[in-house]
Amino acid sequence: MGRHSDNGEADGRATLSDVAARAGVSPSTASIAFSGQGPVAEATKARVLAAAEELGYTGPDPLARSLRTGRSGIVGALIPQRIGTSFRDPVIIQTLDGLAEELGQGGTGLLLLSERTRETDRVSLEAAPIDALVLLGCGVSSPAAIAVLHRRGVPVITIEGEPSAGVANIDVDNRGGTRLLAEHLRDLGHRDVALVTLALDVGDELAPLTDAALEAGTLRPGVARVHGARDVFPAAPGIIASGSTIADGRAAGRMLLDVEASARPTAIMAQSDLLAAGVVFAAQDLGLSVPADLSVVGFDGVRIDELPMPLTTVSQPAQEKGAAAGRAVVELLDGGQPESRCFPVVFERGGTTAPPAER
Repeated sequence: MGRHSDNGEADGRATLSDVAARAGVSPSTASIAFSGQGPVAEATKARVLAAAEELGYTGPDPLARSLRTGRSGIVGALIPQRIGTSFRDPVIIQTLDGLAEELGQGGTGLLLLSERTRETDRVSLEAAPIDALVLLGCGVSSPAAIAVLHRRGVPVITIEGEPSAGVANIDVDNRGGTRLLAEHLRDLGHRDVALVTLALDVGDELAPLTDAALEAGTLRPGVARVHGARDVFPAAPGIIASGSTIADGRAAGRMLLDVEASARPTAIMAQSDLLAAGVVFAAQDLGLSVPADLSVVGFDGVRIDELPMPLTTVSQPAQEKGAAAGRAVVELLDGGQPESRCFPVVFERGGTTAPPAER
């Protein structure tokens, strides 16, 4: 299963997408398994490596590609978390799947980089043999990274970043989608609403949401969703979660709910469905019923099998968002000027919201 080079001649080399199809996994899972990084089951890794061996795939060949085209044939993707942590987030997985699938159609490899510390990022970005970089949710949190890439002449596309001159941004309506959820709670009669937010900056730990933290926040999805909630509930307090897992949501939910009943919110807006599921479990831990005692909303539209009822949430097209970034990269490398794009989200009424109970 070879691919064709730019001049139309078959180069006979299998791509990562071919390996993923043969192994029956997604392109991003194949990428992480082939590289040996991240939480991939041994059986899955073995299947991917066996498929690679059957197809003769040894990874992107930057030297051969560079000699032929002056390019490495590799696009970097910078994520604002550890790679292992990111691969527990279904939205990031779907986004990377869309990106890898789109790039893989042209035989381009994907290199995953983690924005864990600024020092490490600068070294990696200065040395990485990449033709372009996609920043996921980084935006203004990575001015140094963008500066390094501009000095190298490496073009950049952002996903849910801060739109800036010369950089196309692929976005979703984070603020508007959260506003829809807030309006839904308001219409049900809720007034005491609290937030469980995504990280607002690289390195955020579980902590109360303050105006100072919001003002300094550099991870745009979390900041935008806070503003969307406060468009409707201007004084809504909250907790900044240390990640986007069910465990993180459970810990944040306990902080908000394990208080006197008179101080307890009647609804909690969590900035991801995983966080929302954790809040539901925190409520159950404390003997509260959802939605009779507490309404909970999420964001993303992912399936949470552990929950006994569907979440009220908004769904976003994560895979299409990644694919759009991939198409923008291809257009950029072909000399075009891709435009920024913002995907709408869709409200989904689930079983986790109801009018507030009388106090």
